[in-house]
Amino acid sequence: MARGSTRPTSRDVAQAAGVSQAAVSLVLGDKWRGRVSEPTAQRVREAAYELGYRPNLAARNLRLGRTRTVLLVVPALTTEFFAEVYTGAARIAAEHGFGVVLYPSPEGVGPARDPFASAQAALDGVIASSMAADALSAIRGDQLPLVMLDSDPNGSLGAATVNLDIADGIRQVAEHLLTLGHRRFLHLAADVPSWTFEVRARELAARLTETPGTTLRTARAPISIEGALAATHAALAAPGPRPTALVCDDDKLAAGAYKAARRAGLRVPDDLSVTGLDDLGLATAIDPELTTVRLDAELFGEHGMRALLAVMEGRTPEAGDIPVNLVVRGSTAPPPQD
Repeated sequence: MARGSTRPTSRDVAQAAGVSQAAVSLVLGDKWRGRVSEPTAQRVREAAYELGYRPNLAARNLRLGRTRTVLLVVPALTTEFFAEVYTGAARIAAEHGFGVVLYPSPEGVGPARDPFASAQAALDGVIASSMAADALSAIRGDQLPLVMLDSDPNGSLGAATVNLDIADGIRQVAEHLLTLGHRRFLHLAADVPSWTFEVRARELAARLTETPGTTLRTARAPISIEGALAATHAALAAPGPRPTALVCDDDKLAAGAYKAARRAGLRVPDDLSVTGLDDLGLATAIDPELTTVRLDAELFGEHGMRALLAVMEGRTPEAGDIPVNLVVRGSTAPPPQD
């Protein structure tokens, strides 16, 4: 990186030195002894010098205890899921004397605007959902201690990632439907370029491929009831054998699928089984109640905040995905007899 082009970040130093951002924080904060080897510490110092890296103001403020504030960046609040993530994060933050500012990234209008006159001066760290990652460059959140939620751990912007075990949730859905006898599947996929939705598609296809005689079609829809209705209507009207099981990327898509099925004269679950993912309040408001994967959003927020505290203190965050579980309700049943 050329000096004077773009301000180097701790992530740049970590990449140049071949270490984690946590290791960079330890070395540059002079807390590395006993945790990082001398050769590694020297490599970090040399990389920081070559890049012209200087620790940012927020990191200094944290050591002096000035701001005690973190930012939670989420997609536009269209469901209660991210509100519950905030609740969990704020609970853990309060236990450690921190406040959490919730920043919903605007949906469909490009990168978010900086919510502060100087985000780095006002914040000690950032927690961000992968679906709101575009906002990070605008608020310079990638130059602060950063934890990513719902992100590919191999390509994350952050010093740490915290994930729900979405892959296992999809495997539970597939196993449930296969055990009921379904072989013709339709995946109603969220039309959002995000790692978490890529995982859902990949795991569903992989699990169904293991069972002979299964077919899988995909229909994409924006995350809205109207979008799901239109996409499902088109898919159900397409030529060929009609699917008997509809796997939706989230509960809102499932609600739209219900409407499409009824307009097509189909009964849920007698003619078409439907599953969701999230277990929002919506799941028990529709009839029949929705079989879905329960994601503990508050626990997700708690883990995200604990991971950020660890990163800011130079510790290694707790590893492992958060377990999820399938909740079977009235929207799934054996397929109709051909």
